[in-house]
Amino acid sequence: MSDTFLRDLPIVDPHQHFWDLKANAAQYPHWASKPAPFRYGSTQKLFGKDYLPADYRRDTADHNVVATVHVQAGWAGDPLGEARWLAALRKREGLPSVALGQAILHREDVAETIADLAGFDFLRGIRTKPTQEENTFDDTRGRPGSMDDPAWRRGFAALGEKGFICEVQVPWWDLQAMADAARDHPGIPFVLNHTGLPADRSREGLAGWRKALALLAPFPDVRLKLSGIGLPPGSWPEEENGRIVREAIAILGWERCMFASNFPVDSLVASFDTIYTGFKRAVADMPREQIRALFHDNAKALYRIA
Repeated sequence: MSDTFLRDLPIVDPHQHFWDLKANAAQYPHWASKPAPFRYGSTQKLFGKDYLPADYRRDTADHNVVATVHVQAGWAGDPLGEARWLAALRKREGLPSVALGQAILHREDVAETIADLAGFDFLRGIRTKPTQEENTFDDTRGRPGSMDDPAWRRGFAALGEKGFICEVQVPWWDLQAMADAARDHPGIPFVLNHTGLPADRSREGLAGWRKALALLAPFPDVRLKLSGIGLPPGSWPEEENGRIVREAIAILGWERCMFASNFPVDSLVASFDTIYTGFKRAVADMPREQIRALFHDNAKALYRIA
């Protein structure tokens, strides 16, 4: 593949975050209060620092990013607060292009929250984290608030009534529950974040991840974000991550995958240039149509970006 094609390739980044700690510190306790344990190690590098469109444009300057999808960044309290703040940010800065809000799907008032979020014309859905613990293997089924919980399923169905996308951040050992939800509620766009979190790179860990990811293959409404594959205490091994990317694409198909930065969170492990150069090298031998789909077309279509 030519260097010019890869250099000029248009990118829709479907997973990035902004926060303004000077204005909204109380809403982001995990970024403003104190560094917290994290799957990459500590969040010390990002602690107490704003991340706004000027910072993102600086970090992405070596790549042709043409649109972004802001994903809820853990705003505490009123879920509409972040949507209102993003509306003002978009008007002032032109970013993000569209966004995903926050809704706790097993709450009794979730249908009202979803209806209120649907009033923002740039919101395309929500992102939620129905797993209690991402770093310790636990495939227990039926926990309150999990994708098995009938209350969670009611919230999931309410998303479908508004035409909203549901994004989940769960580790691979919860993908049977995701597959069951996709089976039982066809027609709701369902996106798995961060490649299913293949953090355990042992032979057994990767075998479990592959087997779990394959559970999603029969369900065409499921999509996958190829992102979040750094390793503690702060590395992004290009050759190893390239294999992870290619295996994920082989399991779900290039039509259902999309590359994403998870910036600035993934700046804990590498620069935007390191990550996206690694992504481009990982798929450089694929046909141009498929490469463009992975970096641009799939996300543009899913998130209805003009």
